[in-house]
Amino acid sequence: MSTLALSQVSTHYGTSHILFGVSLEVARGEVVCLLGRNGAGKTTTIKTIMGLAHASEGSIIFDGRELRGKAPYDIARMGVGYVPDDRLIFPDLTVRENLEIGKKKGLMADGNDWTVAGIYEMFPKLAELDTHLGGYLSGGEQQMLTVGRTLMGNPSLLLLDEPAEGVAPIVVQELGRQLEKLKHMGLTILLAEQNIDFAMGVSDRAYIIETGRIRYQGSIEEFSEQQEIKEKYLMI
Repeated sequence: MSTLALSQVSTHYGTSHILFGVSLEVARGEVVCLLGRNGAGKTTTIKTIMGLAHASEGSIIFDGRELRGKAPYDIARMGVGYVPDDRLIFPDLTVRENLEIGKKKGLMADGNDWTVAGIYEMFPKLAELDTHLGGYLSGGEQQMLTVGRTLMGNPSLLLLDEPAEGVAPIVVQELGRQLEKLKHMGLTILLAEQNIDFAMGVSDRAYIIETGRIRYQGSIEEFSEQQEIKEKYLMI
């Protein structure tokens, strides 16, 4: 069963047409990566799902409900978590305060909501930085904090926009391990990424977007053998 389904979605920024009939699906508990070069349409796709960019055509169905036309805060309340590519942590708040400000009661009745302690267990480095101000964290530490803050909202769908961008390789490896844990916990994830190795390491399926159009879709196993596709659309 699909948690998220985009069907023939088109998006404009002013008079600029950015997405052209984008269709993709993410099944419940699945990790799907959206791959593409800079300017291909990855971020616009994520922002369109989140309501931060306006879909002029098509439908965006999340858990059977239409997201198109809804405000970002309503989409967040429905259970969609968003990790932006520019992190947007609060620089004058401590790590703990950044996490607490993102807290929202989960929609499930099991009571297994995320806590600060749970985030610290997943990201031990953040526990060491508990009282540090967000503005003094490294890029990788800020990325962990952004993911943790989003999880504090107890989303059932997590949208990640290039989490590996601009962070050290050791942090990329750590993020990969934590995404694997979230995957095993059953969280549904859509990951927009340029780092192919990172994305393939955590994903079940892949889509490639180029000039605002989906050019390829397939399982990670199938994609790993598509060298011609990689060279054509990803310059690998």
